[in-house]
Amino acid sequence: MPFVTYATLPAKTILPGITGHYAHMEKITLGDVEVAAGTVLPMHQHPHDQFSYLLSGRVEFTVGDETRLLEPGQCAVIPGGTPHGCRALTACRILDVFSPARDDYR
Repeated sequence: MPFVTYATLPAKTILPGITGHYAHMEKITLGDVEVAAGTVLPMHQHPHDQFSYLLSGRVEFTVGDETRLLEPGQCAVIPGGTPHGCRALTACRILDVFSPARDDYR
């Protein structure tokens, strides 16, 4: 699959208010994720390294013990095993990158 149109990939609901379209390779997962305004992703952790790049909207993101307001063009950098979570202040679109690949998102 050398080319991907995310809108044609199956949608995966992560939690109510969080829906993504994901492409996978052996060692990496890339997701185009829509988050509804007011949605809270509770603090959690996983072994995957993660980048969450905000494409649109505003989100309050917590990584470890630090909380920041992210606006388009900003990114949360989350090492594997680090607790993190967020709250969408507006409707958001986020580009998520995971390594290793998220087999649970296939």
